[in-house]
Amino acid sequence: MLPKLQEIFQRTYRELRPRAPLPEFRIEFYPFANVNSTIRVRETIVHARISDLLEGAPETVLEAIAHILLAKIYRKPIAALHSTRYRRYVSSHDISTKAQRVRQLRGRKRIASAQGEVYDLDQIFEELNQRFFHGLLGRPQMTWSQAHARRSLAHYDPAHNAIVVSRAFDHQRVPRYAVEYIVYHEMLHLRHPVKLRGSRRCVHGAAFQAEERLFPELERAKAFLKRL
Repeated sequence: MLPKLQEIFQRTYRELRPRAPLPEFRIEFYPFANVNSTIRVRETIVHARISDLLEGAPETVLEAIAHILLAKIYRKPIAALHSTRYRRYVSSHDISTKAQRVRQLRGRKRIASAQGEVYDLDQIFEELNQRFFHGLLGRPQMTWSQAHARRSLAHYDPAHNAIVVSRAFDHQRVPRYAVEYIVYHEMLHLRHPVKLRGSRRCVHGAAFQAEERLFPELERAKAFLKRL
């Protein structure tokens, strides 16, 4: 497979940079914790690592990966055909399932504590569960993040079945309704898993958005978070 992959990268390089000298390629499949690929150039050598989850991918998908990596590093436009082909493959049920299992085995998830200095995430989850879901949602691991991130409010990690909320919101100046909204939003990801529509992932579908609007202080919470 690796000699064939070398040929794919060489051919793709020629398509993107027909007049440039052909560099040496060192390509390997690597046990990343997810469907990941990296590329870097050192002097005249191109080093690329591709997730070993993609080792059995069709040649057309490997061509798409080579095109995307080389286009990014040499600042060339990425062809829509290759972008769509790659997204469709990695979003397929089989690869998504494998990726989730690999993340569970290889990935590291730092679980701190649901009990913060001001707010208890376990308590908030259970209260929201009763108010909006009749207590039927199974509680995942709830934790405050390690850092006081402001760009990422929170996220649900299905591989580790954990909801992580930025520690920046565990503060007296943050009203409870704002924290409740953040947790409620992530609970909706539990209820409405990501779906694939063609080659695109549907994260916040119509059903998700309809239930989100049921949160009484939705606009007030959004306004506060926007100001913050």
